[in-house]
Amino acid sequence: MAKDTTTLTIDQARRLTARALTKSGAKRGNIKYLLDAIIETERQGLSSHGLFWVPIYCEHLKCGKLDGQAKPEITRLSPVSYRADAKSGFAHPAIDKGFAKIIPAAKRSGIAAIAVTNSYNCGTLGIHTARLAEAGLIGWGFTNAPASIAPTGGKTPVVGTNPVSMAVPDGNGNARFVIDQSSSVIAKSEVMRHKTEGKPIPLGWALDADGNPTDDPVEGLKGSMAPSGGQKGFGQGLMVEIMAAAASGAMLGSQCSSFATNDGGPCNTGQFFIAIDPQGFSGGLFGTRVDDLCAAITGQDGARLPGSNRAAQRTRIDAEGIALKKDLLKRIRGHCK
Repeated sequence: MAKDTTTLTIDQARRLTARALTKSGAKRGNIKYLLDAIIETERQGLSSHGLFWVPIYCEHLKCGKLDGQAKPEITRLSPVSYRADAKSGFAHPAIDKGFAKIIPAAKRSGIAAIAVTNSYNCGTLGIHTARLAEAGLIGWGFTNAPASIAPTGGKTPVVGTNPVSMAVPDGNGNARFVIDQSSSVIAKSEVMRHKTEGKPIPLGWALDADGNPTDDPVEGLKGSMAPSGGQKGFGQGLMVEIMAAAASGAMLGSQCSSFATNDGGPCNTGQFFIAIDPQGFSGGLFGTRVDDLCAAITGQDGARLPGSNRAAQRTRIDAEGIALKKDLLKRIRGHCK
């Protein structure tokens, strides 16, 4: 173990996070699914999306940017469509309540969807779509974020890193694989983490305010995240913006406040989830087709399914614990008083 880290068990990390959030003003009933998501994110080795955010969540609870007491409101639009208003609170309780509606609706009708509006950072998007896959459904998810990617030929960010995720069921209560990818080369939280730790970023991750590649995370955060695949990455971000913000009535990324600072009011971003029961659409052939597709991938030396590294990390971290930077641990503990 590195000298600047401390190892926590899964239970210790969960209790620490729960205490920090509730002491900062979150209602305990609002953080159950959030805790599940944070810990699962850490188990998958995605440290920039897990406990790293807890001090920021706590600060936003205290300054009023995030309402830890908010009670999500679910509106039924039709037998297969719903809208969840997170009321400027955590996205997780709104998503959790919404999934309780769309999962049975998709199983009855073949497809169902929910738009989530006025919500906060939903964390790792693939955590949510995997829940739909575990219910035997194909899960699609979209979430927007504060603007950080400039359009092709421009310098001013218009859309966020805006990830899209798809999770595929295995028929046995698990996700066969999960695709979860941002519209940028790297998730913005990775650049934030490098800034916090005082480390340079690889060239190609971000552009400075003049549109030039930079290895300085501070300058990168002032400029633009580099879109994945050039104009294709911006195009993906634009599609996500339409689904997560325009279709949900949430704030556009160019209009909402930052996830990373205490400035501004509630972020009020949005998410959109689609749950699909593949059996009827495929004439009962879905499982066979997925098996054949996966075999064509895993049958090649060195090839792997998306998310397989995360599964390996989960096994390791469950055995070894979560290695947490001592400075981060100190910051989280500071919110437990």
